[in-house]
Amino acid sequence: MIGFIVFGLVVGFLARAVVPGRQRLSLLTTLVLGLIGSVVGGIVANALGTGDVLELNFVGSVVAVCAAVVLIVIGDRAGALSRRGEDRRRR
Repeated sequence: MIGFIVFGLVVGFLARAVVPGRQRLSLLTTLVLGLIGSVVGGIVANALGTGDVLELNFVGSVVAVCAAVVLIVIGDRAGALSRRGEDRRRR
């Protein structure tokens, strides 16, 4: 379980590094998006027959980062991921 959380955090940080510009994400939001990406990556890897949902493998890792990138972009465009107290309007 701790390994899954650490991997989710790594996935979240990698996804943030891939997305251009500054994201106003908290550590918790980065972790949650990384965990969701990790689950999606595990499901896709399982569907492709390359591993189990909770098993760490290359295909699952790549899909996990891609899923987290998509979630960050969608959330950032919607303004849903900005920290509390910050202006959510785009200028």
